Amino acid sequence: MKRIITTLLLTVLALGAWAQGLSPLEQVKADPRKAYGNDYPYKLEKHELTRAPRGYKAFYISHYARHGSRYYWNETLYKQLDTLMTQAHDKKLLTAEGEAFYSKFMAAKDELMTGISELTQLGWEQHQWIARNMYNSFPEVFRKGGNVSAISSLSGRCVISMSAFCQELTQCNPKLEIREQSSRFTLDAVVPNDSENPIKHDYPQATPKYEKNKDRFTDNDNLREKIVQRVFVSTEGLPGNPNSIAGNLINLYTSLPNIYHEGMMGGIITDQEIADRWEASNLGSYSWVFSHKYEMIPIMQDILAKAQAAINGSSDHLADLRFGHDSCIGPLTVLMGINGADRDPEDPYEVKNCYQNWQTCKACNIQLIFYRGRKGADDILVKCLLNGAEASLPVATDMFPYYRWSDVRDFYTARCNSLHW
Repeated sequence: MKRIITTLLLTVLALGAWAQGLSPLEQVKADPRKAYGNDYPYKLEKHELTRAPRGYKAFYISHYARHGSRYYWNETLYKQLDTLMTQAHDKKLLTAEGEAFYSKFMAAKDELMTGISELTQLGWEQHQWIARNMYNSFPEVFRKGGNVSAISSLSGRCVISMSAFCQELTQCNPKLEIREQSSRFTLDAVVPNDSENPIKHDYPQATPKYEKNKDRFTDNDNLREKIVQRVFVSTEGLPGNPNSIAGNLINLYTSLPNIYHEGMMGGIITDQEIADRWEASNLGSYSWVFSHKYEMIPIMQDILAKAQAAINGSSDHLADLRFGHDSCIGPLTVLMGINGADRDPEDPYEVKNCYQNWQTCKACNIQLIFYRGRKGADDILVKCLLNGAEASLPVATDMFPYYRWSDVRDFYTARCNSLHW
């Protein structure tokens, strides 16, 4: 059995390395569900990590994660589909495929309406897995035990994600003391644009350069029309226009793997059809995450301050953990320029090469791993992981994936202090 597990692990590592060498379009072709974007369920896979330079040992981790897989985030989707499908059924406007979907949707309706916005079992398991993988990847940080801080947004799905993660860490080492907090006092460090945040900011929104040239992008997507024809004999007299109806059906479809209802929609939509329209949807995602990048400056400042405190000894935290939403970690990825997400290309066809919306999937996470060398506080390196894989930062280095902390700290301090980079 041990040999089988080892073989499987090596296979996953090899596949992960192989996937990183593919272009974004090739990655979508290899795994069409990546086209689900921020509905993509976190992939539980280990990535091969580069050994730290000789003499350096990890001692501190700074982390931000999105909550795990959940039911749809608000009741509007389920309510609108309930009204739509009921009226279409009563008026005999459903195709045979539409009737099959209607029956399955109605059978699950009570569960869906009860579960609105709540974390699913899959979401819990995702954060358990990520926590154990963090512990096993950097045991030297946690081995002796010590204090860990964890903060969450006020949302239940984030609180429970935090609980799953922290419980798993203490299962790994009961000597860890983890202080969990979901409070308005800490919102600035996890969801700074929350209306409940007592600290008010007035950061401007940003517009990506490609939007000036978006007419250059050719989008021949006719999937919405096909979906409507597959479900309805006619939409005459039904609530909503065909475009919004199809949009709701697509949103439901991409959410289904997160709530254990795959297959509910039969052949109404396929993964390949979602994949075929990915580049256009990714452009929309980039506009959204790019526009809110400045609002995440307080999170970046919290990361810098707490890391510096851990380095100089004014904090005894082994790790600072943050649990929030895609609306924060997506823009934070752009603010930090992880894997070139801040490149802001003018060509709409180039956007996919600097940002891929599946990176903001359920349970997506950023980890900054800090290493101390022989010279102590003056000799600190840091490495960035995005969803467990080594990632680049827009900071000069001659030892990728490792960066000198002083360079990283100075770069992001300057970036946070300037809104016109």
